[in-house]
Amino acid sequence: MARTYDHPGEAPALDPIRLLAIRDTPLSVDEVFAAVGEDSAGGIALFVGTVRNHDGGTDVDALGYSAHPTADAELRRVAEKVAADFPVRAMAAVHRVGDLAVGDLAVVVAVACPHRAEAFAACRRLIDDLKAEVPIWKHQQFADGTEEWVGA
Repeated sequence: MARTYDHPGEAPALDPIRLLAIRDTPLSVDEVFAAVGEDSAGGIALFVGTVRNHDGGTDVDALGYSAHPTADAELRRVAEKVAADFPVRAMAAVHRVGDLAVGDLAVVVAVACPHRAEAFAACRRLIDDLKAEVPIWKHQQFADGTEEWVGA
């Protein structure tokens, strides 16, 4: 839900973190984009991570994500840090777990800020920190019969 403010540059009165989730169901870009709609934001940056058909020159046949029980809390901690470091007006992040197919959405994040440069920077920090710090692991199975865990 978009909100307006009486004074230009006034910070949002409510928590700018509008949507955080780790789900075993398909993700929606529209849901994440709608969650960050904000009248005080002049820029919205959105990142969508999809399952690709290769990694390191090897064809990927199957992929699954697993999350540690603390992943939700860590996702919130990462989001709060980004919101504290940038003029975030609204933020959303969802990550998929379970078995995914090539082309499926694995992660969707979006950040709304007063200006585009801030939105880009905050969105990049959000996805980079999510991938580096939230305990979600990727299990890849390759066409040659090998497999690997990433992030474990």
